[in-house]
Amino acid sequence: MKKSLLFLSLIASLSMNAQWTAQATGFTDQFRGLSEIRIVDANTVWAVAYDGSGGGANVQEFTRTTDGGSSWTPGLIDAGNPDLRITNISPVSGDTAWVGAFDENDGLGGVFKTSDAGVTWEQQNFAGYTTAGESWFNCVHFFDGNVGLTMGDPENGEFEIYRTTDGGNTWTRIAAATLPNPLSGEYGYNGGYAANGDSFWFTTNKGRLYRTTDRGVTWNAYQAPLTDFGSAAQSGSVDFSSASNGYLLKTVGTTYTYYTTTNGAQTWSAAAPFTGTRRILSYVPGTNVIVATSQAAPVGTSVSVDNGTTWTDVESGDQRGANAFLNMTTGWSAGFSTDEVTGGIFKLTGQLGVSTANAAKFRVFPNPASSTVTVSTPEVDAAKLSVTDLSGKVVMTRTLSGMENTVDISTLSTGAYFFEVSSDSKKEVIKILKN
Repeated sequence: MKKSLLFLSLIASLSMNAQWTAQATGFTDQFRGLSEIRIVDANTVWAVAYDGSGGGANVQEFTRTTDGGSSWTPGLIDAGNPDLRITNISPVSGDTAWVGAFDENDGLGGVFKTSDAGVTWEQQNFAGYTTAGESWFNCVHFFDGNVGLTMGDPENGEFEIYRTTDGGNTWTRIAAATLPNPLSGEYGYNGGYAANGDSFWFTTNKGRLYRTTDRGVTWNAYQAPLTDFGSAAQSGSVDFSSASNGYLLKTVGTTYTYYTTTNGAQTWSAAAPFTGTRRILSYVPGTNVIVATSQAAPVGTSVSVDNGTTWTDVESGDQRGANAFLNMTTGWSAGFSTDEVTGGIFKLTGQLGVSTANAAKFRVFPNPASSTVTVSTPEVDAAKLSVTDLSGKVVMTRTLSGMENTVDISTLSTGAYFFEVSSDSKKEVIKILKN
């Protein structure tokens, strides 16, 4: 049986000045979960369902919204065979999306497209994924309404990858000469992929990442710092906020090790213990901000504003599963439905990463400010300052000495910034408005 990766001032008191607001996914069945959430824009989102009751039923269902989640419309994914399992979904609009599906006994499967908001689904590329026992379909991804690719396990000695430039009307297999050869016994995982812009990555059981930066035309393979992305003994999850910036969370038993890359997975940082308490991680695109959620204790949400180096637990209200973000103010996290009008998904409302006040020890004043601010650290005589904007980009760093330091902010654009002041024993994040 093929394995899946579908379930792929304050002292550190950063929180969301934002809340998760429950929305109803529309499923009539209780305990419908969501294995994947894909955001097209602020109004349009699609998600794939799974049976969260513990019964293990195979579910071929989706839900979608075109009004920012005010209403969700569920539907069936007609893949022509109720035994096929859905790998993932790739939408490009409120009407058009593709899903992948596979048979867990023989592999095979294929890609299916809807152009009418999920009312009907049509299989594409009948010539692909037809070798039983080899052609395991793993995922589909579309970069826009025309250019997309599908990826499957090695067949006839090469990974079975197809590319289309006309919305799936015709598909061309990627030539063997273009693909790095698979290692002996190497295969991919259902849903084991990441994408950002023109770049796409998929993971393998040999701990490698295959990457394209030109929408599937050319490929490279890079060894990650683990031996398998999906075995019982060892696994890993990855995400990328740009073509170059990404993380890898490695799991061995109950030991979690964290890595980052700045060159798209070619090389990785030295291993570091993962300090977070939740482990379903997603970047806010284009930033170093990562949001972590959990459906197992401790449930809730954590946020990192420094690319996963430090984490702050910000709420522990409900089970929150797969998550996805458009920007710092728009995102969704999976829950479980109670009935068609209650629950199933949560929407972020407000701004990620705003600090809360709690017996401030460090101070930054005046606030608002126009040209300079004073950073007061009365209990320490040395500290570090890091200033980020609302997107999570670091715009200034300073080493502070003495109990008061004047910092020039005249070159910063008008807006809100987060001043993180840290010493060996304390850390505070303070929001400052620049006039």
